[in-house]
Amino acid sequence: MSDVATDRPRSPQRLAGLSGEHPLDGRLGLAVSREAWPTAPELKRLEACGYAWVQLHAPPVAMLADATSARHWSDCLRAVLAPTGLRVVLHAPDALDLSVREHAAALAGLLGCAERVGAAIVVLHAGRAAGEEQLEREEVALLRGSALAERAGLRLALENLAPAYPIGADEREPAHAPLFVRDLVRRLDSPAVGMAFDVGHAHVTAQLDGHALVDVLDEVADDVALFHLHDNLGVRRGPGTPPGIMPLRLDLHMAPGRGTVPWRALAPLLREHAAPLVMEIASGHRPEPLRLATVSAELLTRA
Repeated sequence: MSDVATDRPRSPQRLAGLSGEHPLDGRLGLAVSREAWPTAPELKRLEACGYAWVQLHAPPVAMLADATSARHWSDCLRAVLAPTGLRVVLHAPDALDLSVREHAAALAGLLGCAERVGAAIVVLHAGRAAGEEQLEREEVALLRGSALAERAGLRLALENLAPAYPIGADEREPAHAPLFVRDLVRRLDSPAVGMAFDVGHAHVTAQLDGHALVDVLDEVADDVALFHLHDNLGVRRGPGTPPGIMPLRLDLHMAPGRGTVPWRALAPLLREHAAPLVMEIASGHRPEPLRLATVSAELLTRA
């Protein structure tokens, strides 16, 4: 059973307050773990908890590049989603490297899958290559992908990343800088391309760079098409790891409110934005869906 069914709510009640003119109405979403395959009843329960969006991970690069495999996968997912009204975010496999020419077929397959399942947003990692030549190839591939996405009515969302563990400054990737991702979005200059602003990742990198997270969000907000929400303990050095938390790891994907992300400072900017708010919570840190939605909504809507 996938982890979206863990501690299911006793009754299909909607999240209190997420109706009518509530600022989060229709924006809250939950990511299904990449190892899990949801069932229709599980997804219906998420709807009952007040979620309007669900994020799912696409199959591996080799499957996306194979037309038969990609179609079979998307047909199965479309059948699972059919009884629901959930809007879909499809996350590309982390191994998809747009600086590699051989991955062009996988990108086309990914967008084909997204179109067949009726996804609205496709999340991609870009800016992971170190060399100028690789980054240029990646940008050319994104230009081609944006044209395909525009014809299909899809939105590509390029995600800012963060190191999972402490690394040296010379090991940082371009995508670890949210402003690099924002500038890439602007250079592509396509209505089909925006930014997936990952709050948890930006919390880590803002601390590494000595910036205030709220200032980083303010700099990129106009280009954001999607928010990823999760919490962590920022940049930790030395002892003092709480029980149940992996030592040294920076990118923890905890539920909002469990770490040190300054939600009170971010909440006004997040509330006033129109982009979906999809929570990416690791299975070991995930409360039951109704509690997760309730606590997160309180964090984002309190004064």
